[in-house]
Amino acid sequence: MIELTDIHKAFNEGQPNEYWALRGIDLNIAAGQVTALSGPSGSGKTTLLTLLGCLSRPTRGRVRLKAQDVSGLPERFLTDIRRQTFGFVFQQFNLIRGLSALDNVMLPAYPLGLPHRELRDKAEAQLAALDLGHRRDARVEWLSGGEQQRVAIARALINSPEVVIADEPTANLDTALSKQFMTILERLLDEGRTVLLTSHDPLVVESAVVATVVRLRDGKLVEAQMLFQPAIIALLLASLLSAWRCLPPQPLSPRN
Repeated sequence: MIELTDIHKAFNEGQPNEYWALRGIDLNIAAGQVTALSGPSGSGKTTLLTLLGCLSRPTRGRVRLKAQDVSGLPERFLTDIRRQTFGFVFQQFNLIRGLSALDNVMLPAYPLGLPHRELRDKAEAQLAALDLGHRRDARVEWLSGGEQQRVAIARALINSPEVVIADEPTANLDTALSKQFMTILERLLDEGRTVLLTSHDPLVVESAVVATVVRLRDGKLVEAQMLFQPAIIALLLASLLSAWRCLPPQPLSPRN
């Protein structure tokens, strides 16, 4: 779905404080699965996530989204792509204080020009699906950390994106809330969405929900490891069993 070819990303290029955050990244992101970018602080995983989500452009290299080269598109076109394709869950959630949960969820959809009643119904449905219907009128600063994250997820889903991007989604959550987030990831997969996230939390990276872990260090790709999820193992076993059943029966050898 997303293909990166020889990606380099520099900040302050040509200046005394020039810094190369990414160096020669080649990566393919498959649709319909969870891909986790992992690595220590400063490894480049958040920079890579912004490139995957068309929030920034590479200094060198090519980014292709569904076979279309988006590396050099003007910002106005990238804005349309982000609005139509991606939903973002930021590490600090970036909710607007003073507004209700419902108003925060509705914000990204206003540029689409939907009738207000239709938009409101859609936002209420997203909150209800995340067990927040009863908190829709509460100001976001009155919500708990877990509730704020679910509002941020509902906001990310309001435009029905194909891809959900989350930067360190469990960094500010305790273990119980982190497990709740992983349950939400399962729902997103069931809906056929692609999920890209950054994390160094073992609860996330080692989860059965995650299909591929991309490990980075010093701006370079260390490995892209495909994990054998229980669902994939079950599918492989079912295929082997089906193939075995199709084999012709073998005659028994006569006993001497």
